[in-house]
Amino acid sequence: MGLEIRYINGQTPLDEDEKEELLIPTITTRRELNEFEQFNIEKAIEWSLKSRFKTEKILTEEFIKNLHKKMFSEVWHWAGTFRITNKNIGVDKFVIGIELKNLIEDVKYWIKNNIFSPEEIAVRFSHRIVKIHLFPNGNGRHSRLIGDILVNHGFGKPVFTWGGKDIQHKGEARTEYLKALRKADENNYEDLIKFSRM
Repeated sequence: MGLEIRYINGQTPLDEDEKEELLIPTITTRRELNEFEQFNIEKAIEWSLKSRFKTEKILTEEFIKNLHKKMFSEVWHWAGTFRITNKNIGVDKFVIGIELKNLIEDVKYWIKNNIFSPEEIAVRFSHRIVKIHLFPNGNGRHSRLIGDILVNHGFGKPVFTWGGKDIQHKGEARTEYLKALRKADENNYEDLIKFSRM
């Protein structure tokens, strides 16, 4: 029996080939998968809190991939590797590297020229990363953690609360978060910035 996952609104389905790269064959349900992933993510969060990163390091493809690997490498073989399939959201698989490079250059420009506040820069960075959708899965969780790392390590501000609730599962907080993301897709970041500090 393979991994059976029921997806909720806003989650990216895995292809069968991607599911085959699960490192723990005893996982068969979404609940079990969530538990193992969360344990792995908590280790990555602890690593990020114990470390100090300069903005120049955070804003590199290497760091961005390494963070995803730290978050998911105990569960997925493809952790830290750009996706090789197209998804229901995100850019075409062939332009992921180009879009990420453009984003990194944009963020460096925003910082150098004080285009936005530190919080807005970190939220815009987080949003654009999830919009590109670099990896087969875990993009939302990765984007929020890298936003936390940039605002905290890069700007010396507290990490975001991201609504202060569980936005991984169905509920009011997730609905609010998805609405704010959709507004950000239209270049209106006000609700997402507010949500990030609720």
